[in-house]
Amino acid sequence: MREKILAVIEKNSRIDIRDLAILLGESEIAVANEIAEMEREHIICGYHTLINWENTSEEKVIALIEVKVTPQRGMGFDKIAERIYQYSEVNAVYLMSGAYDFTVILEGKTMRQVAQFVSDKLSPLDSVLSTATHFVLKKYKDHGTVLCDEFQDERMLITP
Repeated sequence: MREKILAVIEKNSRIDIRDLAILLGESEIAVANEIAEMEREHIICGYHTLINWENTSEEKVIALIEVKVTPQRGMGFDKIAERIYQYSEVNAVYLMSGAYDFTVILEGKTMRQVAQFVSDKLSPLDSVLSTATHFVLKKYKDHGTVLCDEFQDERMLITP
């Protein structure tokens, strides 16, 4: 039942417990108890709303920063990751394979604000060897949801 609950609420976290129970063929109490247990076990870690900020007047800049570090003896990457994710600007930190060790995703009001975060807070950390910053120019799809209108071919159809 857990995997079924997770599959449904991952796509629609606002689904009513009653509707979820009906969909799964389970009792409301059983579904509510299972969700509460998964929250306690940190399987379900939060409920988020996906917002297309491009359709608002709010200005936001999203950046993906690749970070190369020297792991700390006895701690590996965990302590460095913890130090990075403590900053309020940081939305996500991922340990990666490849040329860089971490991908850090953060949000700012301007590119300058993001650049200042990198130069003032991230780069000076003892373990950080190098960074590469990439700015998101446009989101087409996020968390499985298409954010922009589908492309429509506006050329005129000519038939022989």
